Amino acid sequence: MTNGKHWTLGAKLALLGIPFLLLALLSTAATLWVSWQLDGGAAAVNEAGRLRMQAYRLALTARSGDEAALPALVERFERSLALVRDGDPSRPLFTPWNADSRRQFSAVEQSWTAFRERWARTGAPAAAEAQLRADTAAFAAHVDALVGIVEDELSRWTSLLHLLQMALMALVMLGSVLLLFVGFRFVLEPLGLLEQAIGRIDAGDFGARVERSSSDEFGTLADGFNGMAEHLQRMHRNLEAKVSEKTAELQEKRERLQALYDVTSMVNGAASLDELAQGFASRVRSIARADGVALRWADEAQARFLMLACEGLPDWMSEGEHCIQAGDCHCGVPSAKPGLRTVPILPLQRIEPLGCQAAGFNTLVSLPVRHKDRQMGEVDLFFHAQVTLSAAERSLLEALVVQLATAMENLRLDGLEKEAAIAEERGFLARELHDSIAQSLAFLKIQVQLMDDALKSADPQQQQQVLGEIDAGVRECHGDVRELLMHFRTRANAEDIAPALQTTLRKFEHQTGLAVTLAMQGHGVPLAPDLQIQVLHIVQEALSNVRKHSRAARVWLDVQQQPAWRFEVRDDGIGFDCDGPTPDETHVGLRIMRERAQRIGAALDVMSTPGRGSSVVLTLPAVQRAAAPPLAARAAA
Repeated sequence: MTNGKHWTLGAKLALLGIPFLLLALLSTAATLWVSWQLDGGAAAVNEAGRLRMQAYRLALTARSGDEAALPALVERFERSLALVRDGDPSRPLFTPWNADSRRQFSAVEQSWTAFRERWARTGAPAAAEAQLRADTAAFAAHVDALVGIVEDELSRWTSLLHLLQMALMALVMLGSVLLLFVGFRFVLEPLGLLEQAIGRIDAGDFGARVERSSSDEFGTLADGFNGMAEHLQRMHRNLEAKVSEKTAELQEKRERLQALYDVTSMVNGAASLDELAQGFASRVRSIARADGVALRWADEAQARFLMLACEGLPDWMSEGEHCIQAGDCHCGVPSAKPGLRTVPILPLQRIEPLGCQAAGFNTLVSLPVRHKDRQMGEVDLFFHAQVTLSAAERSLLEALVVQLATAMENLRLDGLEKEAAIAEERGFLARELHDSIAQSLAFLKIQVQLMDDALKSADPQQQQQVLGEIDAGVRECHGDVRELLMHFRTRANAEDIAPALQTTLRKFEHQTGLAVTLAMQGHGVPLAPDLQIQVLHIVQEALSNVRKHSRAARVWLDVQQQPAWRFEVRDDGIGFDCDGPTPDETHVGLRIMRERAQRIGAALDVMSTPGRGSSVVLTLPAVQRAAAPPLAARAAA
């Protein structure tokens, strides 16, 4: 197979234009040559006409007898005759010769020879004037005949010139039409097809192509355009695929974020471990599209795994695997490494098949629930089919399990905190009861024993004395109970401690009948509500000690807010010796006050002089004094 010759657009245009160019050049050259011939012939006709005039002038000179002028006229006539015969290319001037013109020119020369021999040498006598006129007329007739022959020849050249001009015009018109056709066929039509294809590409039709109808530059351009369109179409298809892929990835990420947000909201709002386990099992099964899920809790030794929640498992399986021993099956792997495990469920060498195998599950996905370095349990996902999780699904499930572990640890810490708070409150109640009511009851028990002895001995005086002690003990016990109730019902003010102090002092005055004076000095930053409670309890305990032990008539409470919060409870009672026995051995309330002061980081000082009263001073640290501004304290309350 041989390849055809490829013609370029320039070659085609040259092939079509060169013949017309050659014809045009040839026609132009012919027209110019004919015009040159016409110009030369016209000059020859003029020169021949001058021969006739010169012949008449020569005849007139010869008749006048001016022999001196005749040689010059003869020489001029001969030059003109030679010019007509030989021509002058520089003018131009040349006679269009043919057979008739040459024959007639020979007749003119012969007639001139005869005329010159007869008349031009010696002139004409008067008697021969008629003959001179006749010879001149005959000679002029020969010249006229020559001029007529030349004019006929020029007429034929003029006709030829007109024909050449018409032919040149026709050639120009034909060339113009042909060039227009060639331009439309080889240039405008391919450009129009290319423009249409570009418009289709611009409209989004990337399947637009240009048919290659020639092997010239437009054929090459069509191939280039088709290649570019194919590349654009391929890129568009790839772009659509990439956009679809990115859209799917974004949708997957959105679903992952939604799932993570849903699980996070659930674990943060769970109030109990059971609620947390059930909610997490339900959501993780839906997210992983698992056929079943089990959430197991490991004991401290990781020897047993207790099922906290399950979904999608048969009842017999959930009941039978409520508590499994570590290593009995695929589930319950102690000290599992962090990360997801995909385990194909295969039969083990044992008498009874595994529960998951009997239930028809083929794949187990196990995720250990770890917090720091401690394994708290595991989440087991069961699938009936063979499942291979992607990297995104693995990371999502692992993130969810991390949220679960954090939530379980938070619940454990909250439980421990509540348990510690309850234990602390119980210890406080126990100390309060032991230091107040329990001692009063022990005193009453002794008095009851003494009353029994007095009744047995029938001693009325001793009976009245013991009865009075019992009455005093009951009253003191009743006062302690009321004081405890007052302590437990104490409430703080969100902005200022002064109203709570006034309420406490009014209750104390109502219970004891003692006059209490409150003095507030300075203006400080309000105390936080929880700090106010502790301060009020310490003040109440100091007032209780005044009621129990001081035998005072008046009590003062001085509060100083600047430069530090300072509370001082003073009385004018009997006092005690600070250098004597330890106050806690006789005044149990002092130990309680010190414990409360230590809890809030305050300093408690007890000063007393026998016979001159006692003073209890509570000083708060600087960090407690700048606890919160009024708005923050109101918000905290």
